Amino acid sequence: MRKYALIAAFAAMFVSPAALAAADAAAPKEIDWQHDGVFGTFDRASIQRGLQVYREVCSGCHGLKYIAFRNLLEIGLNEDQAKAIAADYTMMDGPNADGEMYERAGKLSDYMPAPFDNENAARASNNGALPPDLSLIVKARAGAEDYIYSLLVGYADAPSGISVPDGMSYNPYFSGHLIAMAPPIDDEAVDYIDGAKNSKEQIAKDVVSFLAWAAEPTLEARKRMGVKVVLYLIILTLVLYAVKRKVWAGLH
Repeated sequence: MRKYALIAAFAAMFVSPAALAAADAAAPKEIDWQHDGVFGTFDRASIQRGLQVYREVCSGCHGLKYIAFRNLLEIGLNEDQAKAIAADYTMMDGPNADGEMYERAGKLSDYMPAPFDNENAARASNNGALPPDLSLIVKARAGAEDYIYSLLVGYADAPSGISVPDGMSYNPYFSGHLIAMAPPIDDEAVDYIDGAKNSKEQIAKDVVSFLAWAAEPTLEARKRMGVKVVLYLIILTLVLYAVKRKVWAGLH
């Protein structure tokens, strides 16, 4: 028994604390995403609604530093719409001819600005917690889209016997079940421009679709290239097989 205890203790040295903490998190819901699968493509309408959710709900705490306003043309917005969104943001620029920094309206070449000037300011505004940048959040979390969706809709009352400290919320999909982020969405939290249904589940699915696109804007191009490569290899294989039969036909 002592031998097995020593083996277990030795193995535990190589298991990260994060992995141990995540063991008690509930398994994410399994959602059918349109962009899943070999031939899956992004739902442009859903992504555009997700952009609206991000701007109205998420952008106050979370940045999107790898997305430029010009990238919004890829989700179906026209140039005027993308320019209008960029102009809603105030950017710091300069120096000017007098050597001073100045503020200006955003333009297509700008990247989406962070909501806070620095990490300390972000923590000070969120009770010490640091809201993560959302550019790659779908790729950075185990469970990807399913996990982010489950987290957004999974807030609940804590079971009896579990104490939830002030400033924390209970969420069974989060490691440790206690999360510093308050429930960000609810039914009718956003009035969609296109008039779509705005239930909590739909809002969560739309913003997660947007974040999935933000994490991999080239997903559709990659899939198209993959299909072309597979078709090319199939045709090449058939051609080489036909050449082989032709070359070796006289030996049979």
